[in-house]
Amino acid sequence: MSDIRFDGKVALITGAGGGLGKTYAMDLARRGCKVVVNDLGGKADGTGASASMADTTVKEIESAGGMAVANYDSVATPEGGKAMVQAAIDNFGRIDIVINNAGILRDKTFAKLEPAELEIVLDVHLKGAFYVSQPAFIKMKEQNFGRFIFTASAAGLLGNFGQTNYGAAKMGLVGLCNVLALEGAKNNIKSNVIAPIARTRLTEQLLGPMAETLDAECVTPLVTYLVSEQSDLTHNIFSVGGGRYARMFVGLTKGWFAGKGAKPSAEQVRDNMARIRDTEGYLIPDSIADEMKEMLKAFSA
Repeated sequence: MSDIRFDGKVALITGAGGGLGKTYAMDLARRGCKVVVNDLGGKADGTGASASMADTTVKEIESAGGMAVANYDSVATPEGGKAMVQAAIDNFGRIDIVINNAGILRDKTFAKLEPAELEIVLDVHLKGAFYVSQPAFIKMKEQNFGRFIFTASAAGLLGNFGQTNYGAAKMGLVGLCNVLALEGAKNNIKSNVIAPIARTRLTEQLLGPMAETLDAECVTPLVTYLVSEQSDLTHNIFSVGGGRYARMFVGLTKGWFAGKGAKPSAEQVRDNMARIRDTEGYLIPDSIADEMKEMLKAFSA
């Protein structure tokens, strides 16, 4: 098969001044993609700002013969999202790929979490991905081509101690991605989620000694493939880290059906919980319609 190339394509990558975002930008540019390198240049907790991080990535891309422009807008406002998409249009004439990578941490146990610490994490991760993706999605529909990556986390999919705000935001991104996958299908817009485990400035202290084995560049090949024309995958979640790649998914068990017209009691639910939870013969639904089909099967049995 031919090499994966991005000649003529334009990518917007948020948080691309360092860590995972920078590796994506460097690899896509090496493969012929024009890149908008977005980074506010703030600290891991979201405070502060600096142009230096985005500028450094752009200089490295240009030094290697690629094309890129820096953008310093915040993802956390509608204006910022529109501005960075417009930067792609103004500089390169189109927008084909959006990799929602920007993020911050404000970890605290649930009982101690302040509303402001919830809001700022939702603003950057969840609302930020919405603000960036919506104007890009509109352009992609006109082009009949688009690729989205949303960066979730096992903290959202599975939960993690002390990360209520982060986990809620990350799981929200799964829902956002899934809707874009469905609404973008007829316009060749693919949308996928990654849940990466990698050493970055946000995770270095959390991972401990394991950090040495979790190079950010191990995540990049999956992202590069998913945003390419060679990939038709959409509506997927991938766990990725340290050279291991795996699909994660929401499954629907066969469950227990009380019978058409039945009004089951709490005691009956209790007594059938083993069947309700039995994973043998589970289904991976692609939409609410798939879930409803299973419901209809039970009614017509």
